[in-house]
Amino acid sequence: MVSFILTAVFAFIAYLLLTAGSWNAAELITGVVLSLLAAAISFRFFGESYKRRLNPLRAITTVFYVIGPFFIEMALANVGVAMAVITGKIRPGIVKYRSGLKTDLGITLLANSITLTPGTLTVDINEENNDLYVHLLNVSAGDEEKDVLEGKSVFSFFNLTPWIRRIAE
Repeated sequence: MVSFILTAVFAFIAYLLLTAGSWNAAELITGVVLSLLAAAISFRFFGESYKRRLNPLRAITTVFYVIGPFFIEMALANVGVAMAVITGKIRPGIVKYRSGLKTDLGITLLANSITLTPGTLTVDINEENNDLYVHLLNVSAGDEEKDVLEGKSVFSFFNLTPWIRRIAE
């Protein structure tokens, strides 16, 4: 019941923010109805672990992750892709990366961060041990001989894993 109420309140606040300036009785009633409908559909989002998800420290860490390391890695990857295109030195390949992340949220954040980074694409995720198969624009000679890349790698975007571990686990 608590998760339903939290979801409805969160949805109503989001509705109020989206319709700012046009509040009248009909708008507020519509907001309440839509919020209750959204809560009925998705109240499990604030289920058992809603306190963990609403942790302010986790939200601050997420903001620092997006502003700091993620944007830096994305900028470096853009420069790397531009240099690869200009020089024509491209050695594509698929590597297996063992992240060590345990939660679905962590794996999803890492996979999406890798896919958003230019020159990389998360091709597959092994659900048994959460290994990621990543297509890279340039695979180093030493890394293509390895079967599995561990947590520390020459590829800079893999250094995002500790940040994602702080956010998701």
